[in-house]
Amino acid sequence: MRTFTILANEYLDRNIQAYYHTDYVGHNNPGNPDYLNTLKNTFGDFSSERLNTACHELEAVLMRDIPQIFESLHCESLTVCVIPRAKAEYQPNQLLFKSTVKNVINRLGENYCDGTNYLKRYRDTKTTHLRNLKGNEGATPYPGITFDTCTISDNVKDKDILLIDDIYTKTINIDEDAIQALIESGAKSVTFYAVGRTRSH
Repeated sequence: MRTFTILANEYLDRNIQAYYHTDYVGHNNPGNPDYLNTLKNTFGDFSSERLNTACHELEAVLMRDIPQIFESLHCESLTVCVIPRAKAEYQPNQLLFKSTVKNVINRLGENYCDGTNYLKRYRDTKTTHLRNLKGNEGATPYPGITFDTCTISDNVKDKDILLIDDIYTKTINIDEDAIQALIESGAKSVTFYAVGRTRSH
């Protein structure tokens, strides 16, 4: 696991401590965490066995990385939230990233709070990793898009939040906007973690 800083910009009013597990270098390229692409299951074309294998790969990474982050933060408890997918409606087998995070948090013990449902998308946004996908309706990222398209639980107030996404890309700004929304919703602190970080940024 490695550290980096998410820098303040038009979406985010402060620098944020961030972590990531590995570089994301493109699907099917050597060393890439392709299980992240499998878990998106965008077209519903993966077998149960392949999806289960991808869940186990992600689980192993999270079980190793999240406790290290918790230890580095020196907080009493950590509420773990997940960036919601771009659309309001998905099948359960397209939400396996979030469900795997949820399972890990519930296994890690009493110092961790399951906040995986604290951010919920109710209005479609554009799927940024498949911008040219037919029927890909919704807004592209803009400052305030999280508040405009998601509900945020009151339970984030006064909590130390670990916000998790599958892949971080500096130029997208969905993560920056969600961090700002959590801060404005009263979170005590927000730390960010991505499994993959796009190497070119």
